[in-house]
Amino acid sequence: MAIHNTSSDSANTAVRAFLTKIGEHYWKSTFNIGSGSSKRIWEKIRDEVFNSSCAYCGINGVKLQVEHLIMFNREQYGLHHPGNIVPCCGPCNKRRRDSDKNYLSWEKHLEAICKERDDLNSFFLRRDKIVDHTNGEFKYPILNESENHSIRVIANALYENIKMESEKALGMYIQLDKAFIQKGQ
Repeated sequence: MAIHNTSSDSANTAVRAFLTKIGEHYWKSTFNIGSGSSKRIWEKIRDEVFNSSCAYCGINGVKLQVEHLIMFNREQYGLHHPGNIVPCCGPCNKRRRDSDKNYLSWEKHLEAICKERDDLNSFFLRRDKIVDHTNGEFKYPILNESENHSIRVIANALYENIKMESEKALGMYIQLDKAFIQKGQ
C-alpha cells in the first residue's frame, strides 16, 4: 500500500490496465490470475513448468510471485500474458538496473543473479527453460516494431492524460473550495 499517492500512481495503473487488455487481446481471453481458469494457468506455470521454483535463482519452498519477463511498465511495455510471466522469489523480483538507471532485460537480470550466486552454469539452463516457456504452450506474442511503437505511443498518451486529468481535478476542487466551502465559514 502506497504511503503517498500521486497522479503518477493513477497514470501507471491506467498503463498497466491497458497492457493487461492488450495481453488479453492476444491471449483471446481474460487473464485474471486471482481466480478461475487464469489462476489455474498461473499455477500450472508456477508448479509444473517451473517445478515450484524461482525461474531466476531456482529456490523452492518459498512464496513465489508473478514476474513479468518483459516488464509490465512504461519502460518495457510488457503485456500481462501467460507467456510473459514466470514464478519468482521476492529477492529476485527486484529487477536490477544498468549504470544509466534503466531496468535490465530479464536475460541480463538472470545473468546478474547467476553471477552474484557464482552459478553461471545455471544461467544457460534457466534461460533455456524461460525461453521454452515463452515459446511453448503459453506462447508470448511476437510483436513487430509497428505494434510495439503503437503500444508505446498509446501507453504514453494514456499516462500523460491521466496525470493531466488528476491535476485538473485538483484545480477544480480548489476553485469549488474557494467558491462554496470557504465562503460558508
